[in-house]
Amino acid sequence: MSDAGSRGADWPGTAQDDRPLRYGGVAAGLHWLVAFLVLFMLALGFYMVEVPRQTPMRGTLFNLHKSIGLLVLALMIFRSLWRLAHRPPPLTGMSAFNAGLATAVHFLLYALLLAQPIAGYVASSLGQYGVAFFGLELPNWTEPDPALREIFLTAHRIVARLIVVLILLHLAGTMIHLLQGRSDLVRRILPWEK
Repeated sequence: MSDAGSRGADWPGTAQDDRPLRYGGVAAGLHWLVAFLVLFMLALGFYMVEVPRQTPMRGTLFNLHKSIGLLVLALMIFRSLWRLAHRPPPLTGMSAFNAGLATAVHFLLYALLLAQPIAGYVASSLGQYGVAFFGLELPNWTEPDPALREIFLTAHRIVARLIVVLILLHLAGTMIHLLQGRSDLVRRILPWEK
């Protein structure tokens, strides 16, 4: 029995699957915009904690980090809703294991890219400096609580490292596809491809 036939008629890539073979412009654009912002945020996050405390540069970097983090949160909410309304292209020509792994990595990336800015926002709201979105002061939801703040900061740090691992897995999968001559799977997310 073929791989596709053993999965049932609803499995992506079967004859009954009528989804387009590439991502649309909105989904591809969101992918690359979020990817750029997340890579920038990770670099900024690891750098800014090394800047000396009580310096204007540190405050500027932290405020930029918070603002872009909230932007990523808004984009990821929109991106998640978009994905629910627009099914992704089928994972054709992949084993069930590889398709499952790709799906799991994507799901975890979405979940963590939603959780990460929320943890950062809550941690900042529990601290003395609060959160401003590109200069617009946002409400703190409670009084400062250093112990609870530390829990959310720890979660924020752990999730950042998990995101790095998932990005590396995502890139490794991309490289494997390219080395196997499966550039069609990579090209389907490129916004300039037709």
